[in-house]
Amino acid sequence: MIIGIPKEIKREEKRVAITPEGVSALVLHEHRVLIESGAGLGSGMTDDAYQKAGAEVMDSVDDLWSEAELVLKVKEPLEAEYGRMREGQILFTYLHLAASRELTEQMLNRKVVGIAYETIQLFDNTLPLLAPMSEVAGRLSIQVGAWCLESKNGGAGILLSGVSGVPPAKVVIIGAGIVGINACHLAVGIGADVVIMDINPARLRYIQDIFRGSVTTVMSNRANIEEQIVNADLVITSVLIPGARAPELLSTDLIRRMGPGSAIVDVAIDQGGCCETSRPTTHDDPIYVWEEVVHYCVGNMPSAVPRTSTYALTNSTLHYLLEISDKGFRRAMKDNRALRKGLNVIDGKVIHEGVAEAFDLPCEKMRF
Repeated sequence: MIIGIPKEIKREEKRVAITPEGVSALVLHEHRVLIESGAGLGSGMTDDAYQKAGAEVMDSVDDLWSEAELVLKVKEPLEAEYGRMREGQILFTYLHLAASRELTEQMLNRKVVGIAYETIQLFDNTLPLLAPMSEVAGRLSIQVGAWCLESKNGGAGILLSGVSGVPPAKVVIIGAGIVGINACHLAVGIGADVVIMDINPARLRYIQDIFRGSVTTVMSNRANIEEQIVNADLVITSVLIPGARAPELLSTDLIRRMGPGSAIVDVAIDQGGCCETSRPTTHDDPIYVWEEVVHYCVGNMPSAVPRTSTYALTNSTLHYLLEISDKGFRRAMKDNRALRKGLNVIDGKVIHEGVAEAFDLPCEKMRF
């Protein structure tokens, strides 16, 4: 199979879809790998390293897209890339279609085969290709949240850990998935006063056990969210419904009741966000202040640490990429239930229920 890796064009996106070591594995399986010149530089990976691994470095991104049977990316296609997609071409990336009607319609109209990293799902309902970036985003959320609380950024001037004789900041984490638990690890390590909320009591019991009482666990419901949020210094929202739009859990009225200089890091912004006041931001302009509450809503948070993120992503995607490339996507999906869950659109039809529900579109059933 001919696999193309273009340079990411999303603003401040420095990750690349595969490492040179990943390219070596594809070439060993006798696949042809095309990579756009400079695609890996943001992650510290040179064209020479990719060439030594067996990739063909291409100067023309249009030629790369036109030759590639499978296009491997990190982020969803942007408007400049729509015209490069063609019927039957496989696009394997984080798609987040439920957050963009425009992209969904473009992929349907062009009859692209869209396989989304974020909806590949194992039998235990875990999301193996979302997990590595969720780990990164969860840990980063505390790092950037602490920065948001600095007075120069509009924050209340609070140190998360506190100091002798001064209490630590209160951190409320909504959602106890991979993002939430990684945020919890870092916040507890810093010494913050941490509350984590979820609708799953078994998950809360697990967190109570592993943190040995150093975290307060609270059931997530409207009353409890209101009680915890109005007293929080930093809120991390990380609720995910695979393939669907994130639920809006924090209303405008509730956020207005938060303390002046408090902060929200909405990790779910790439799926629409969990706050009514959230709007996407970028790494070079990551925050805004609404009613004295600092908002951080960067949709590609892991790009802040692109080298770590690229290696973590390749570790998780390579197995599935090899299966698609070796067998063809139809045979691969027939053999692998988890991979079938990743199929979002094909032949101009929506296959994933979450995407269909987001835009009130019919959802087709595929048989392989």
